[in-house]
Amino acid sequence: MLLAFMSNSVLGQASLPAALDEFLRIQTQGLPGKVSYAVGQLDQHAQNTSCSAFEPFLPPGSRFWGKTMVGIRCLAPKVWTVYVPVQIRITGNYLVTARQLTPGQVVASADLRTQSGDLGALPANVVTDPAQAIGKTVRNGIAVGQPLRSDLLTAPWLVQQGQSVKLLSSGVGFTVSNEGKALNNATEGQIAQVRTASGQVVSGVARSPGVVEVSY
Repeated sequence: MLLAFMSNSVLGQASLPAALDEFLRIQTQGLPGKVSYAVGQLDQHAQNTSCSAFEPFLPPGSRFWGKTMVGIRCLAPKVWTVYVPVQIRITGNYLVTARQLTPGQVVASADLRTQSGDLGALPANVVTDPAQAIGKTVRNGIAVGQPLRSDLLTAPWLVQQGQSVKLLSSGVGFTVSNEGKALNNATEGQIAQVRTASGQVVSGVARSPGVVEVSY
């Protein structure tokens, strides 16, 4: 049975439910959408044991999303720890595919539609903002009506192998522009190798479409 706690207590209060409620309220403030949560049955021994200071924490591998676990550590007069199951529901909008997407396809606004639901029941990397998807490339095929996840997309190539690119070399007090041919693909911020007209191979960072920046 799940028991909901909606109090306005503070962490300094010597109450396990109050400390847990305040911890969840604070930690879920930055989540997208409208957040609600339900706390599982608390350990009766822990509730009846004297404790003057509680320290809630999120165990490694847990997350503030869907079904999760929250740890509560008593700091005094004796140190002990209990773990409480929590269900976090996040009502908000997320993106689903409006049509089937094929590998290598560049996502456009017409390929997406917005759907409302419990984000807590979906993968944490579900896309909620069209700006996170439009212009990116589909890694693998995605069926129509499927929630769109960020790991299914890749950033567009700013530099493509064999492409003629502008090479911007800069250092203290100078900037030099040159031309060359890209030897590999690179997204924004990735390393691109470029062969210049003289045959020299230099490495730089892809900064914008067709532009590689080299710093000295």
